[in-house]
Amino acid sequence: MTTTTHPKTTKAYKGMAMEGSIARWYAKTARRDAEFKTLAAKVKETVPAGGYVLEVAPGPGFLSIEIAQLGKYHVTGLDISKTFVEIAQANAREANVSVDFRQGNASDLPFANDTFDFIICTAAFKNFTQPVQAIAEMQRVLKPGGRALIVDLRRDASRAEVYRMVADMHLSWWNTLFTRWAFRFMLLKNAYTPEEIRKMVAQTPFKQCEIRTDQIGMEIWLTK
Repeated sequence: MTTTTHPKTTKAYKGMAMEGSIARWYAKTARRDAEFKTLAAKVKETVPAGGYVLEVAPGPGFLSIEIAQLGKYHVTGLDISKTFVEIAQANAREANVSVDFRQGNASDLPFANDTFDFIICTAAFKNFTQPVQAIAEMQRVLKPGGRALIVDLRRDASRAEVYRMVADMHLSWWNTLFTRWAFRFMLLKNAYTPEEIRKMVAQTPFKQCEIRTDQIGMEIWLTK
């Protein structure tokens, strides 16, 4: 099958570019996130052995690497950041796993129709400038019956809940202050409510949408 292309915007993400020193700082902070093992376990529960898994916006690649270490899947990671792709490739080599990390835009996925069994996107969807198109692209490249999981913040999460979450990360005092600032003035500002997500999904060919909320975020499960 041929790859479908779509018009591109001049900028694929909101806010500052995650390149250079900013991307490297994020990579060091993300190493502390124990959620990667939990998310990899969700993939294991959902995807049969031998399946093709795509992570959209993997950043430093820790989740993709965690999934690859299960030894059961063909894993691809696509990120808009050149620096993140380079960091993720180096991290995969260090972990001695095979992950196809490449640069690209979530709203113009460089893959053929019906390629993947599962797609996962964590903590990045709120930053896409074409969110509906990104969801539609996920649907396009999924195999029939395939599933996508988007994990992100809820804009209606309270400040107290966010601060408790940041405290649980056990960061240095400086990184704690910076992370709180980022949540308050950047991340929550860009996030969506569950109802907004449902309206976006309704504009795409996805057949099913299930949203599970938690303390500060939500899991959006989509089925083709």
